[in-house]
Amino acid sequence: MLSALILPSIVIGLLIASPQQTHAASGGRIGGGSFRAPSMPRTGGYRGGYRGGYGGYGGYGGRYGGGVGFPFILPIFGGGGLFGFLILMAIAGVIVNSVRGLNSSSSIGNSSTGIDLAPPGQVSMIQLQMGLLASAKELQSDLRKLANTADTSTQSGLQKVLQEATLSLLRQPELWVYANLETGKVPFNSAETTFNRLSMIERSKLKEEVTTNVSGQILQNLSSNKVIGDADKTNEYIAATLIIASKSKVDLKESINNEDLRDALRILGSISSTDLIALEIIWQPEGSGDVLSAEELVTAYPNLKHL
Repeated sequence: MLSALILPSIVIGLLIASPQQTHAASGGRIGGGSFRAPSMPRTGGYRGGYRGGYGGYGGYGGRYGGGVGFPFILPIFGGGGLFGFLILMAIAGVIVNSVRGLNSSSSIGNSSTGIDLAPPGQVSMIQLQMGLLASAKELQSDLRKLANTADTSTQSGLQKVLQEATLSLLRQPELWVYANLETGKVPFNSAETTFNRLSMIERSKLKEEVTTNVSGQILQNLSSNKVIGDADKTNEYIAATLIIASKSKVDLKESINNEDLRDALRILGSISSTDLIALEIIWQPEGSGDVLSAEELVTAYPNLKHL
């Protein structure tokens, strides 16, 4: 019954919240992480702990299945829009799976394997979008350098990417024009799917990806005629998006002004490698001669607010 009520809402919401197609510029992407759930053998009466590190990368890591008991903690998010919608749909999906699990009288704890798979609670999702004046060439250079040298196959390497990217943004406050910050919490069971959807939405705003370093693989778009380089002289803006999944609670003010944005970048850059689950950094333009006009910026990133 519950799933029957939620499914139409998902379909209608996706139709309403679908991002508009734009003729944007080519861009770059750095990312990686793993959503593999840790586990530990059952010993005695203890059933709550877990161990294990981050695993391999397939999409964004391994998958974890299972139900979630009640009472259920609703997410906290701001800004609304597509980000908030996806957070709510993540919650709805877990509730539906929980009801199905209860109806089927299945229990993870009764597994015949003697292994308890304990979900590590909620995952913090953060999405920061920024629009900078096109004269912020150092940002593009810094991101290209990271894409060519960073080890995105490890959590420590991803933490370094996050730290260096936020530092690059912090060093050019005079070029900040627009920004939007949204945060939310989702159950671990739905975190990977939610993160991947956020990533796909942002990647679809690029004409093509010409600089890519994902999960330790530095790729080149051999089918593209686009050459990496500075944008056209008439270019107006550079857009950068950071998507972060963290095991720890991240306290951020979602009000947008220069001081709050500066604090947010410092906090994000300080997330530890043990708490960082996944990271995605997407920027445009990246190809030589590309242009991202003011109209294209506000069309592709409608939630941006003027600082």
